[in-house]
Amino acid sequence: MTGRQSAAADRNRFTAETERFRRELLAHCYRMVGSAHDAEDLVQETYLRAWRSYEGFEGRASIRSWLYRIATNVCLTAGRPRPIRVLPSGLAGPHDGPPSQVAPGEVAWLEPFPNTWTTDDPAATAVARESLRLALIASLQHLPPRQRAILILREVLAFSAPETAKILGTTTAAVKSGLQRARARLEELEPQPGELLEPTDERARALLDGYITAFERSDPNLLEKVLRTDATLEATPFHSWYAGKQNCLDMLADHVLGTPGDWRMIATEANGQPAAAVYHRTDGTLQAHGIVVLAPTTTGVTRVTEFHDPALVVLFGFPDLLTG
Repeated sequence: MTGRQSAAADRNRFTAETERFRRELLAHCYRMVGSAHDAEDLVQETYLRAWRSYEGFEGRASIRSWLYRIATNVCLTAGRPRPIRVLPSGLAGPHDGPPSQVAPGEVAWLEPFPNTWTTDDPAATAVARESLRLALIASLQHLPPRQRAILILREVLAFSAPETAKILGTTTAAVKSGLQRARARLEELEPQPGELLEPTDERARALLDGYITAFERSDPNLLEKVLRTDATLEATPFHSWYAGKQNCLDMLADHVLGTPGDWRMIATEANGQPAAAVYHRTDGTLQAHGIVVLAPTTTGVTRVTEFHDPALVVLFGFPDLLTG
């Protein structure tokens, strides 16, 4: 076998052994950094480092564990220091006036994660949905990076304490201590998780359809039927957010809904929740506007999170312009 043939065989073997983990590594990197765009770059760097060191991989750990070790350390070290990604509700209390100005450029915003990037394994998908909820991802970003890594590796990915210690190059005792501190901090940060409906639930889809119809018809009365009394609304890149159905309705009716035909939405899923790709009519053209993610319950939508970033629409696999 020539050197070129040997290299090609190594590459094929590397791809066969590692490529099946790409989607779960994307989710892992997203949990670590809160950005789908960054997660793509970090996974690409993970595979580059893995390929460079593949010749020295001796199989003492599973290929999956080896990849997670590389990916976790890429997340912890690449581009350090990495800014904490937040939602508006993580910056200040609720607002009851008109929308604020766009937040200063130094704020790093949390991004949604496409459900299409998660694994096809039904059992793993159920775990992924729970561990990708927006409220949890937002809370995770406030943990120190190594505590965040420990909690994700232990609680989400079910690595043992010794395995986690090996991945992070630390001791089992340090992992156990870090996990205890991470759990305590997360309890302080994370809102009490409500019983969110799965995006495949007919009730969740009905709420999403109602939200989409309300916007496309610019009808606040339809929107009122979708939101819970205690609903909250936030949108990046704005500082302000709103608590209570009436405050949300007043702001949307006065400053956002516009006239029928101004908005168009296409149903999708993000972070294990129902979502929509949003388009806004500008100069007669429906242009990509962002992604909206809903938190549906049996009594209505409890939280609406809008990400005003046209690039996210394309990231989710939709065109930047709608015709027809």
